[in-house]
Amino acid sequence: MIDSGIFSTIKLYDKDAYATEFDAVVLSTEPVEDGRFKGTSKVYLDQTLFFPEEGGQEADFGALNGQEVLDVQIEKRDGKELIFHVVKGNFKEGDSVHGVIDWEHRFDQMQQHSGEHIFSGTVHNKYGYDNVGFHLSRQVVTMDFNGPLDDEQVLDIERAVNEIIVKNLEILVSWPSKDELDKLEYRSKKELDGDVRIVTIPGVDVCACCAPHVRRTGEIGFLKVLGRQNYKGGVRVFIECGLRALKTLGSEHTLIQNLAGSLTTSIENVPGQVEKLQNELYALKGSLQKARAELTSYKLKEIPQDQKNVTVFVDDMDNKSVQNAINELTSTHSGFCSFFVKTDSGYRFVSGIAEGDARKVAGALREKFGAKGGGSEKMVQGSLADASEDEIRKVIDQIEG
Repeated sequence: MIDSGIFSTIKLYDKDAYATEFDAVVLSTEPVEDGRFKGTSKVYLDQTLFFPEEGGQEADFGALNGQEVLDVQIEKRDGKELIFHVVKGNFKEGDSVHGVIDWEHRFDQMQQHSGEHIFSGTVHNKYGYDNVGFHLSRQVVTMDFNGPLDDEQVLDIERAVNEIIVKNLEILVSWPSKDELDKLEYRSKKELDGDVRIVTIPGVDVCACCAPHVRRTGEIGFLKVLGRQNYKGGVRVFIECGLRALKTLGSEHTLIQNLAGSLTTSIENVPGQVEKLQNELYALKGSLQKARAELTSYKLKEIPQDQKNVTVFVDDMDNKSVQNAINELTSTHSGFCSFFVKTDSGYRFVSGIAEGDARKVAGALREKFGAKGGGSEKMVQGSLADASEDEIRKVIDQIEG
């Protein structure tokens, strides 16, 4: 167990975010008894380069003595901040360990986080909104602001951010005294106590932050907004920076190139070609549905009028055409008139009756096959899992109208 008299873990990443290797001493280990890391150990070191999961950012990757570090977390004990590393392998108190940071991942996180500061600072300066939520992982970077932004405003901010990036401004890290902090205007998502780490981009942003950052804005490369959505009365913005953004844009460009090739047109003409194809497809679907409805109507006329229940199975038919067919059948047949349209998971159905209660069909199908749906006395609709045509016909024919 950790001795309550020890100091907080020394955060080497605060001293040099660009360092990739370090040596440390094991202070304590504890087994992980539950969760996804069951069977591993929590390894507490006197100092570490590993940034823990904190402030909306996922932990660093890397290894201790060649063993993969699966997770890094920070906890407070008696007012001290202790960082533990989740690792497989045998570690014991007093061991000397050599740690190696996954630099590719670290630098990616630095690019994303520094870009976020410029974006959030710009939003705050221009609109007065606060960043009230931030998430940075391998998969996504999101920022939540407590005010609305439309697409045009977001793109305007993106342009402003990239203008700041190319100025290659120095990014400064400091620990102001309490007196200095009281006089300083800075962004923070929560109330802070103890030493406060301030990240400053001159003329752009001053923000309390615990994470590693690049030294100058030019190292961010560029920032690209990937999306925007309204969120909790404000807006959530999706971004990527630097090499991550370059990879995404490269993949999307290849995709568009391939699409242009398949359409035998240039990239700039792709939107027009896609719209043209959509219109043609819509027209073809309409013609096909009309032809199917006419063919179905012709086949329905061949059903003997003295047949009470009519149950029809089709591979594809739109709901409006099905309802029209049901109305046509109920005008000439006294029983339950039902259509079952094949789907990937079973059938969607519509059933009606001129004199009686169509809800009996939905009830019988629910009882026998677990069907879902409902409606009125005259017509019901719903869906059911796959069943044979004979089983379905039998259930309907056994219903007393």
